[in-house]
Amino acid sequence: MVDHHDISAFHQRGYCVVPDLFDPVEILALQEEVSRFEAEGLVRNVRTQGDGETPDQVQANLQLIPLFDKSDLLRALPFDDRVVNIVSSLIGDPYLLHLDQLFMKPAHHGTGTSWHQDNAYFKISDPLRGTAMWLAIDDANERNGTLRLVPGSHLTPFEHERDPYSNHHIRCYPPEQTAETIEVAAGGAAFFCYGTAHCTGDNHSDQVRTGVAFHFLHGDHASEDLVASDRDRRPWITGDSARGGLEEYGVDVRGQFLRLARSA
Repeated sequence: MVDHHDISAFHQRGYCVVPDLFDPVEILALQEEVSRFEAEGLVRNVRTQGDGETPDQVQANLQLIPLFDKSDLLRALPFDDRVVNIVSSLIGDPYLLHLDQLFMKPAHHGTGTSWHQDNAYFKISDPLRGTAMWLAIDDANERNGTLRLVPGSHLTPFEHERDPYSNHHIRCYPPEQTAETIEVAAGGAAFFCYGTAHCTGDNHSDQVRTGVAFHFLHGDHASEDLVASDRDRRPWITGDSARGGLEEYGVDVRGQFLRLARSA
């Protein structure tokens, strides 16, 4: 799914883009899961009024963390062979699932997430040994607030500060004049390393825009203080400890994504 040009781009620019990673049937199944999350009131607004605390009653940046315990389909997705092969090619083996989350921007009043580097949270010594997979559940474009990335920013750790418009995020100020806007149709994904500065914009469109992000971490950087407390939530995807989630979830989910998506 990725070739040597993609791998080179990941190491030199900090990211690569894989269009059409999942097909329309699979994306429809994921969209139906997202609709269920919304109907059940699982997503929450993390946007604040500028003080980092008071919930914003007008604008919304909706999130859901984690995903694995709320959807069999999304629990199985990071074990899909297509994902496994790409992540192995980018960060190497063995690796584990570090984090899974959803970002939803309602039509017209959905707001973005400020510039930041994931490694400002995770602080691994080599940011190229961790990657996010940002998957477009809906078509993602400039108008509805798609992902923006700063090429080469993984080489420079930026100072971060508390984001006053979020109840838990931090933000930085990279050279955003060099940023690239990543437009990708539903089913496509951007893979960017832990050091790549990124943000998303506001949704000015008439439709909701949702993306899901999975973070993967190479075993060399899975230090005990980083992952041990929630090891049951962070299954090994490859390597000698990989059991397909059997030890962490009580079921081996390898190969289940395709079956579940097509039976939805």
